[in-house]
Amino acid sequence: MTSRRLALFDLDHTLLPLDSDYQWADYLARTGRAGDPEQARRQNDDLMDRYNRGELTAEQAAEFMLGLLAAHSPFDLADWHEEFMREVIRPSITDDARALVQSHLDAGDLCAIVTATNSFVTAPIARAFGVPHLVATDAEYLRGRYTGRILGTPSFKEGKVVRVNDWLSNMGLALTDFPESFFYSDSVNDVPLLEKVTRPIAANPSPTLRTIAQDRGWQVIDLFDHMEDSKS
Repeated sequence: MTSRRLALFDLDHTLLPLDSDYQWADYLARTGRAGDPEQARRQNDDLMDRYNRGELTAEQAAEFMLGLLAAHSPFDLADWHEEFMREVIRPSITDDARALVQSHLDAGDLCAIVTATNSFVTAPIARAFGVPHLVATDAEYLRGRYTGRILGTPSFKEGKVVRVNDWLSNMGLALTDFPESFFYSDSVNDVPLLEKVTRPIAANPSPTLRTIAQDRGWQVIDLFDHMEDSKS
């Protein structure tokens, strides 16, 4: 029997008080695994600033972020990601964020994390939250290596709507099949998908999204005190 409710969650600054993409690149830089560490940090900061202004394209992000994957073997990447989860991600998962996700899982809702960050970085994080489905930007993988290119439609801005519709369609479903559909997000970049659900919820919203939510009467929640990613 299909759930009558759909619950979608953005990840970075929504369920996590940080940006996992930014932190992964920072982790590689500070551990000497990102070429020139200072140059990598500068690029990382620039991408974050442009993302926060709503001026970043998926292709611009991929050139740097997916390039970090292409530079290393999958064996090494997997090993480093385990350390990244232990040192950076798991300590940052709050009880309130876990409780929010668990409330939807306990209700029998169909749940998915929908994030622009690539699936290599985010699949273990989705598992840590117990969320069974992940809609993320996919990195192309050929002949045992990442290529540094995006595979298919990136899960970003309007692309999130496309990817969610494709994911549901593969299960013989559509957004309109759910009398109630939730999407939690902090970012103005996610307005296209927020507009498609019946229950748009601005979670720890950026100032711009908070204003939009207040103007449109969307629910606003704050799961944790706003914490800036470390850019030192």
